[in-house]
Amino acid sequence: MNPVEISPQLRSLLIAARKLASEVDAEAVVMLASLPYDFAEVQSILKDVRLVVSSDKSDVMRAAKEHELDLVPLLHEPETRQVQLSQALLEAIADEFLQSGSRIVAVYTLFEREHIDTVSMINLAEHLAKLTTRDLRRLETQVPLETLRMCVDLAVEIGREGREGKPVGALMVVGDHLQVMKMSHEGVHDPFKGYTQKECMVRSPKVRESIKELAQIDGAFVITSKGVVAAAGRILDAPAEGLTLSAGLGARHWASAAISKSSDAIAIAVSESTGTVRIFQDGKVVLRIEPVDRGMKWTEFDTEPPKDD
Repeated sequence: MNPVEISPQLRSLLIAARKLASEVDAEAVVMLASLPYDFAEVQSILKDVRLVVSSDKSDVMRAAKEHELDLVPLLHEPETRQVQLSQALLEAIADEFLQSGSRIVAVYTLFEREHIDTVSMINLAEHLAKLTTRDLRRLETQVPLETLRMCVDLAVEIGREGREGKPVGALMVVGDHLQVMKMSHEGVHDPFKGYTQKECMVRSPKVRESIKELAQIDGAFVITSKGVVAAAGRILDAPAEGLTLSAGLGARHWASAAISKSSDAIAIAVSESTGTVRIFQDGKVVLRIEPVDRGMKWTEFDTEPPKDD
């Protein structure tokens, strides 16, 4: 397979990307490629700026592997270029090629059919925040976006801040609360029991602080579609048969997958070890959000039986 030569136009774009990366202290240049370019020449043009290649084309992936580049494979789907780029950035973070709080320079095709024509500087922290809202809107759920967004934002805060300087995990199950209550039992005395719905709204600053404090206890928070905390400290009893999760995910994540498979609820799990927030629907991870201020460890490639979180 002969590599595609670097055109004068692409050379100019790569030189501009290198200069921009230097000026903004970018972590890498991310190339969303549709053609198997001469990546040795691309690296030569970029000089000391690290290159990450992402593509859904098999010949591009082979060429990137031959040059031992950081490669982010994409599924071949009829998505817009912006969606592909967003997916590439999420996957690059998951594979530890990029850090979620860094800046990157992206080069990609926007107006042409295949040839790269665009250079962008992206702040990943801001980009991921916008991506969260967009992807939440795409979830097929009866949970109102406002409720889901409040719970996800709270989970991200827990993952990023922990409690009293120590990392903590958490599990929130949102929507279909009557079914969730039937498929769970009380693990500890419910601290929300006896309060009115108005006093248990997630939008309340007092309730949010209470959830952050109570995240240290075992069990899940059950939250209604209207944003009312129906219960806390619930042990989920949904069966985990037929589920497959990535290696390294513990009991909290298996419980999240199981309850989201057995009900119409959305489960939001915060990893104690990494601060990563994973959103489960129908037994699968549909969105993951990285903490900006905490280090990450990703082992997202193999599967293994359930174990303690």
